[in-house]
This record gives sequence, structure tokens and C-alpha cells, in this order.
Amino acid sequence: MPPTGKVYLTGAGPGAVDLITVRAADILARAGVVIYDHLVNEALLNLAPPTAQLIYAGKRGGGERALDQDAINRLMIEHARAGRDVVRLKGGDPFIFGRGGEEAAALAQAQIDFEVIPGITSAIAVPAYAGIPLTHRDYGSFVAFVTGHEDEARGSTGVPWNELARAARHRGTLVLLMATAHLDSIAARLIAEGMAPDTPAAAIAEGTLASQRTVRAALATIAQAAIDARITAPAIIVIGHAAGLDQLGWFERRPLFGRRIIITRARETAGAFARALRDLGADAIELPAIETAAPDSYADLDRAIAQLGTYDWLIFTAATGVDAMMARLADRGHDVREMAGANIAAIGPATAARLRRYGLRAAAVPNEYRAEAIVDAIGTDRIRGARILIPRAQLAREVLIDMLHEAGAAAVDVAAAYQTIRPRSAAVDAVKRMLARGEIDIVAFTSSSTVANFCAMVGEDAARGLAAAVIGPITAATARAHGLNVVVQPKSYTVDALCDAIRNHFSRF
Repeated sequence: MPPTGKVYLTGAGPGAVDLITVRAADILARAGVVIYDHLVNEALLNLAPPTAQLIYAGKRGGGERALDQDAINRLMIEHARAGRDVVRLKGGDPFIFGRGGEEAAALAQAQIDFEVIPGITSAIAVPAYAGIPLTHRDYGSFVAFVTGHEDEARGSTGVPWNELARAARHRGTLVLLMATAHLDSIAARLIAEGMAPDTPAAAIAEGTLASQRTVRAALATIAQAAIDARITAPAIIVIGHAAGLDQLGWFERRPLFGRRIIITRARETAGAFARALRDLGADAIELPAIETAAPDSYADLDRAIAQLGTYDWLIFTAATGVDAMMARLADRGHDVREMAGANIAAIGPATAARLRRYGLRAAAVPNEYRAEAIVDAIGTDRIRGARILIPRAQLAREVLIDMLHEAGAAAVDVAAAYQTIRPRSAAVDAVKRMLARGEIDIVAFTSSSTVANFCAMVGEDAARGLAAAVIGPITAATARAHGLNVVVQPKSYTVDALCDAIRNHFSRF
């Protein structure tokens, strides 16, 4: 009998991908099965392994649940009994304003091991992203969280609106969830119970996302203001004097606020780029379109390592090549001292920086970060008669080799240190849906491989016409060949320059 798996009742946070907890991200990265709700940001599925089974348990059009609660409970139990670790991914927190408690009870009754991973609830995070402090010494000394769905709006579940209204008159703040459809009747009820009609109120939709929208009005008019601003469920309603502090808004003022950007870099290198874009207010969706793997054969590289002391120059075309070369060097029982007789050239500052991690300094770094510029950076006088080794990707352009031969190199040995492959991604379907809905503003590419792989992953037709931000002219040519619309191309071929160029591009709109 296979060992029983474990179920993790996991809070996905309020929406933004970087507001998921460290614990939740760690568990999601090891999931065998992910059962997720409609309020979960689908970009979070990128954190799941490519082999994970994804099961949508949210709502179809019209509000009908894709899976009822009994079906969800059965799926968790069945997969756990089959030995799989199950992540039950729920928007916000699993135990706040949801059925996490019922699911935990079902698991306990079935004697399934489970763990609850708290999440940041939208009731707190969304007002914070709208610049509304839920408590404030001058404007609100307490906060009450209330659900306002249909039955509660009618008073059938006993929500004490009279007590809430009386308390809120004395420097309190009310936060309403699931209340958008009945906001007019709820506001009228609160006013009838004694709240001033001019009490500040705010309605926030799609909070913490780049599509966040906030509308502020008096309590008496907030329902109509929300309709006029097209605020639809799910939304958070805040009522109380703290809601009037519109000068504290910060998120919606960021330069890339409202922009959704896909990053196609490899998983291990995408993080810094994504963080930089998110710091500017964008929704940065990581869809790795490239992955590094061992080459089909190390024969050429091993041969080069065995005669490492005979080379005059080592040319590294990417930081990945540096890591791959050093790893193989160590695996074969060698070390960097055997490179002492060779000069080192690096294409781009990132590659030079990676060399420094190993205590190596690049003697030549071209001003223009592409392979062809390395000849000028080294100088033909130092190339003529030299023996040169290039540890690089298994498949790469041959133009640099030809140029080195033309410059008089005595020998140019090319050794495959790694290869790039198209990864399997759990979130491809989610990205396809975003593309179909026209929700992507731009896709960022840092190599020709990422362009080709992205188009293969989402489909050539889906990619055609998309706005593209590319790192350099070679990537731009590949993007255009695939029908993409290149609108951003920095003068310097670096990720930092690409980020700045994206910001400058959208600042014109």
C-alpha cells in the first residue's frame, strides 16, 4: 500500500504573486496536485512543478462552481490516499471568509494528514494597497470585518448592523467583503441605523494587482460611484473616516501601475528582473521559456579541460557558460589555477560579474554586448596566432567563430558546456487565457531562444502581434520573424537597460 500523501490548506494571498508567503511558495514548488480557486492569481501556478496536476475548483461563467464542496473534499482525500502531496490553494487565507474549516474537518474525519498555511487576507492587504489605514489614532480606533453577501444584506444571518453603525460612528472602520452586489441596501441600512450619510467610504476592485481600481465617495453615494467606476465583485468596501485619507495612496501612483508583463527568462535568472518590474508597479508574470540542461555530450569540453593550459584566450558568451564550465571543471578534478595562462573575455557585464564570483577578472568586455563585438574588444593583434576556447551553449550562432578565424586565430575550439531546452510549465494554459482575454501589455525577451520557445508554448497565432520588449538586435530580428511587434529595444543589451526602456516606453502613454 503506497504511503499516504499530505494535504496543505494554503493561502494564496490577496492577488499579487509576491504577496504569497515563503512557506506557501515552498510547498507549492513541491506539489504533486494543486486544487485552486477562482480568486487565485493563475500566475502563481508557475511556482508549481511542471509535473504537477492542476485542478480548477473555481467558478464558471455565471457564478456556478466548477466543483462543489463535496467533490473538492473527495479529490483531496483520493489524491492524498494515492500518495500525492496536495496543495489546496485558496485566495487570501484558507480559514478567513472561506470553507477552509470545513475542508480541514473533512480531512480530519478521513484521517488524512494536513497542514494549514495562513495567507495574507484581502481584507487587510487590499485597503493597504489603496492607502487606507484600517486603524488610525485620529480616524479609527477599531476595525470590524463583515461579510455582506445576499442573506446577510437581508439580515437573515443576524449581522448586527445597528451595533456596527453605532460603533463606527465613534471612530471605527468597517471592512465589507462579498458586499458589492448589495452595497446600496447595506449603505441604506447603516444610514438608517445612525451613520452619517457623508461618512467616507471606498470600494476597491482587483486589489494588489496592476489592474487595481479604487473609488471614494460618501456612504450615501458609494454604491452608485462603484457602479459608475465599474467596480465589480470581488471587491473590498471600506467605510469610516480612514477611507477619506486619499493622500496616502501609493500603489496606483507607480510608473508601471496597470501594466501586465510576461518575463520569459529562465526560472533561476528571472527573479531580479521580475522584482524590478514589480517595484515599478507592474504585474510581472514569470513564464520561463528556457531551461538549462547538460549537453548531449561533454566530450569536447572534457578534451578542452584536459589541455586548458594551452589556451591564450577563454571567451565566455553568457553567465550560464561560466557556471557550467566551473561545475564541469570541478567534476573532472581540476580547478581555476589551470586557467592562469589564459586571458578571459566576457560578453556583457553580467557575464563579467559571474566570473568575479569565481575570483576571475575579464581582460576584455566589449562596449556592445553581443558576440561580434568581442573581436574589437580583444583586438586583432592579440587574436592573431592565438589558441581560443569558447565554452558555450550546445546550439549557438557561428558568427563569432568565423570572425575569430578571419582575425587570424590559430585555433578556435568550441565546447558545449550546456544546452538550452524548452521547459514544461504548469502555467502555460493560464497565460494562454490571459492572452486570449487581451490582458498582457508586453512580453520581455532576453534571447532568440526565449522568443522561439515562447511562441511554441503559447502558439504562433496567439503570439502574433503581441508587443515585445527585446534585449538587443538579434533577439529583435527573431521576434519580428515570429510576427511579434517589437516596441522596446534598449541601446545597451542588459536586463537593467531593458527594464528602464520598458518604463520609458509606458511613460509616454
